Amino acid sequence: MRVVCTRFGIILAKNGGALPQMTKPFRFGVGGKLGSGRQWMSWITLDDVIAVLRYVLENASVSGALNVVAPEPVRNAKFTAELARAMHRPAVFAVPEFALRMALGKEMAQEMLLASERVMPKRLQAFGYQFQHPELPLALEDVLHGNAN
Repeated sequence: MRVVCTRFGIILAKNGGALPQMTKPFRFGVGGKLGSGRQWMSWITLDDVIAVLRYVLENASVSGALNVVAPEPVRNAKFTAELARAMHRPAVFAVPEFALRMALGKEMAQEMLLASERVMPKRLQAFGYQFQHPELPLALEDVLHGNAN
């Protein structure tokens, strides 16, 4: 029996997932990096998630563990700068680590916002999957203003 185990990065979608929550501070002009901004963020668009799952279902040669993330993870500072650019808003503020820990609790802040993992889709690419949105700037433009989900 073929088994595929998927591990997803931050899924970027216009109407669900993490992105609508991330855009709120930017809409009010107070968006910016979290903590040092040096933590890695592995992301993927919802369109690519759906396409990957379809690819896995249609290709019997695909098996095992797959990182379902775009091929270009970015640091939080770059992510927030690109999000601000795509929203035509400033990204001048930074949320200090201590404020995140006070607001969310030490463990939740660390696990959700300050943790850093640079995850790559090496096996997915080795199986031949071609990403629709491999680069963050175009992915954010498409999700926020284009035809992406």
